Amino acid sequence: MPELNRETLGTTTALITPFKEAKGHPPIDFDALSMLVEEQMQAGNAILLAGTTGESPALSQREHGEISRFVLRQVQEQVPVLEGTGTNATQESIDLTRQAARNGVNGVLLVNPYYNKPTQEGMRQHFGAIAESEPEMPMILYNIRGRTVVNLETDTLLRISDDHPNVIGVKEASGDLSQMVDVIRRTREGFLVLSGDDNMTYALMSHGGDGVISVLSNIAPEQTHAMVAALQRGDYEEARRLYNELLPLMKGCFMETNPIPVKTAQAMRGKCGEVFRLPMTQMSPPNRARWQTTLHETGILPAQ
Repeated sequence: MPELNRETLGTTTALITPFKEAKGHPPIDFDALSMLVEEQMQAGNAILLAGTTGESPALSQREHGEISRFVLRQVQEQVPVLEGTGTNATQESIDLTRQAARNGVNGVLLVNPYYNKPTQEGMRQHFGAIAESEPEMPMILYNIRGRTVVNLETDTLLRISDDHPNVIGVKEASGDLSQMVDVIRRTREGFLVLSGDDNMTYALMSHGGDGVISVLSNIAPEQTHAMVAALQRGDYEEARRLYNELLPLMKGCFMETNPIPVKTAQAMRGKCGEVFRLPMTQMSPPNRARWQTTLHETGILPAQ
């Protein structure tokens, strides 16, 4: 089993879930999924399956299992494979985490419970119950206030990680650099602090962060990996050059709700169909045109 550390998880791709064109409820396109996984393996990136970028709220528990088993057979432990098993229902999260453990994933990502708006004590107990349900499973918490309403405060994170050694890191997408730096400063040695926003990766890693769980690396896997590697070895000039090159893509990936732009880009690249499960929809025509121009200008698509 791949060891989970800053080298192996430094660039982790929050992989999209490709679907086949179909009326009503489009099925998973496993042929496209295989090609997407191969591209990430070639770049040396860890893979996160069924995260929110993978439209996890629209996936059933059965589909979670099908995706992880399929990808694990393909990867054969060449790179780490994580699965998003966090929901806003504690027992459902436990069930998904247990299934992921049976299937053999290397770790899980647990998002703040969304909509429920739990207290800090509620989050402590929620994450604690999941951690206790599979004490041998490495777990990374996912703090994203913008999509869950609640912020996982640093004191709460520390209590959880102190009580549960299998909580090995956090995906920080609070948008608050001061909080991120505080997390880096106060967590135990070896605890992974990973950026949850591509455009915050340079800032977070320059303050001692460990990497990124990336949307951007779906469409720029090698370039994202190179930027993170430069930051890990302290080559800030090279990292800054790569960051500036990638910045238009970072912005474009969020010109509409994620994962709409990044899946649209992959469809333009011929990697999958431009197919979403409701309530996700295709990009608006004006944004799609602007995004396509950016993809041409940055070399993701051939020059026009």
